[in-house]
Amino acid sequence: MLIGELMVALPEAVLMHGDDSLRFDSVEVESRLVQPGALFCCLQGRNSDGHLYVSDALTRGASAVLTAHPLELHLPEGVAELRVSSGAMRAATARAASLVVGQPASALRLVGVTGTNGKTTVVNLLGQILGRAGFSPSVIGTLSGERTTPSAPELQRQFAEARRVAEQTGLPGAVALEVSSHGLDQGRVLGVNFDVAVFTNLSHDHLDYHETMAEYFEAKAQLFTEAAAAIAVIWTETPEGQELQRRRANGVVAVTWADAVSLEVEATGSRFTWRGCQISLGLRGRPNVINTLLAAEAAVALGVDVARVAEALNNLVPVKGRMEAVASSSNAGPTVLVDYAHTPAALEGALEIARDLAPAGRLVVVFGCGGDRDSAKRPVMGALAARGADRVLITSDNPRSEDPAQIASEILAGATGSVVVEVELDRRAAIARAVDWAFPDGVVLVAGKGHETTQVFSDYTIAFDDVEVAGEILNGRALC
Repeated sequence: MLIGELMVALPEAVLMHGDDSLRFDSVEVESRLVQPGALFCCLQGRNSDGHLYVSDALTRGASAVLTAHPLELHLPEGVAELRVSSGAMRAATARAASLVVGQPASALRLVGVTGTNGKTTVVNLLGQILGRAGFSPSVIGTLSGERTTPSAPELQRQFAEARRVAEQTGLPGAVALEVSSHGLDQGRVLGVNFDVAVFTNLSHDHLDYHETMAEYFEAKAQLFTEAAAAIAVIWTETPEGQELQRRRANGVVAVTWADAVSLEVEATGSRFTWRGCQISLGLRGRPNVINTLLAAEAAVALGVDVARVAEALNNLVPVKGRMEAVASSSNAGPTVLVDYAHTPAALEGALEIARDLAPAGRLVVVFGCGGDRDSAKRPVMGALAARGADRVLITSDNPRSEDPAQIASEILAGATGSVVVEVELDRRAAIARAVDWAFPDGVVLVAGKGHETTQVFSDYTIAFDDVEVAGEILNGRALC
């Protein structure tokens, strides 16, 4: 793409160096990812400034830079510098990222899903529904990449790949995208026009970043303006959902418990009537009823026939790391469930589901909290665990740069009451102790990491998959 072509799309940009006949063929916001011929965009964040990495980007072969203020180095010949105001930088970056790959979103049906809990489940269920309904579906989110919502350049590349696959199959392309509050606040989806936006819920999380729940909510709310999404599918059984509904003049699909007629929730799934169709859902717990209703209504909003949606709902498969049952080779021993629950609300919901499966007095939970993240939720989660389980094992999650023992002590401060609470920082040993205690007929809930396959410490990372580790322990114990 020519710099001159980009300048037409960004009339606010000023050419500060080089000429408009220079070319670039990719866009990056991280200098380490720059390849020869890239446009490096100098995004400024809370803790970093892309302008400090221009030299590295040039060393890696950048042919152009997009800046918001003067650089402290002289650019060589053959490199272009475009400048926009700091307030326009994120939108300009997103626009450039889309243009260089041919504006792929225009060829796709797009659904953005946000909320504290349930995003991953909703997008993956929606992907299953759309696949059965004749779409070429792509799912982007927690299970598919390093970030819940990728950077603008990476997101546009994934859109381009979704378009390519759809063209190859001859099916209409659709993308179900998890849209995080960080992604919204940092402009990663600027310029993306969603066909449908979905809201699940809002609860305590990310206050290390947003500082207040009000700020956290407003970040989420950006996805529900009529400019951002044509239709809003909203769970309106919460004050936040009702507020989002109130803010839109039209285009709202309000989803409530009334949409699951004659609901019967059992230990391993649920049954209800949705839009006149009988649904037998093989997903555990009431939260998954909500997630399923939201995914179903998003599909209808895209034009999928209700009968086809209902057929898909009756054949949904669980999402990895979301109340995932660990298989036992001998079918002996306790029930072990692995869940991503890493917020107070999610842990509370997971404990409620696990409680329905557990004999009286036989539920143990193993969990920790991530380091370098919202620390205020740690004692809250400790209190919920002590209230919801019969035994609690506090362990390490991803401590990152923090001391695992300090994190555990903050969780322990909230875990009051008569329940037995132990600290075992070795996660494998904690799971083993839980299985031993629950053997042979109890229930073990291993919470916090779900689908993750690594454990991150201050200066090293190890392979660690809760499902795999729990399976090894469970099957080894069953042979004893």
